[in-house]
Amino acid sequence: MAKLTKGRMAPDFTLPDQEGKERSLKDFQGSWVLLYFYPKDDTTGCTKEACAIRDEFPKFKKMKAVVLGMSADTTASHKKFAKKYHLPFILLSDTLKKVLKKYNVYGKKKFMGREYRGILRTSFLIDPKGRIVKIYEKVKPALHAEEVLGDLKVFQK
Repeated sequence: MAKLTKGRMAPDFTLPDQEGKERSLKDFQGSWVLLYFYPKDDTTGCTKEACAIRDEFPKFKKMKAVVLGMSADTTASHKKFAKKYHLPFILLSDTLKKVLKKYNVYGKKKFMGREYRGILRTSFLIDPKGRIVKIYEKVKPALHAEEVLGDLKVFQK
């Protein structure tokens, strides 16, 4: 799959959320969208990232931005994760990894000298017309929400 770039239309998809409801990216056209991909529910970095976004969520809402988190975890895992940490945003389940691969965020990773395939912590900021305006790679979980909000302010001027 070719790497997505800034300026391209974000590929549409339909996946179940933590409640089992089917959600499509096109359903959010007309809003800004932070689409963030993370490796695994209830792990240290992923929890930090989700909670940082949760803590800043009122600012995302005020800026008319939708937050969509995505991993290969099941809807049941997402539901438990969202409930445990009071996450007010949508978590999408891509157990077959089709969307992860379409967005080129499933690939080689290295940890303690071992190579394996997994989800690369990456986010896409998508404008109301569905165009990718920024791609965040190698995201720092605790600082990501603030970084995206700063960029949203710039893009919304």
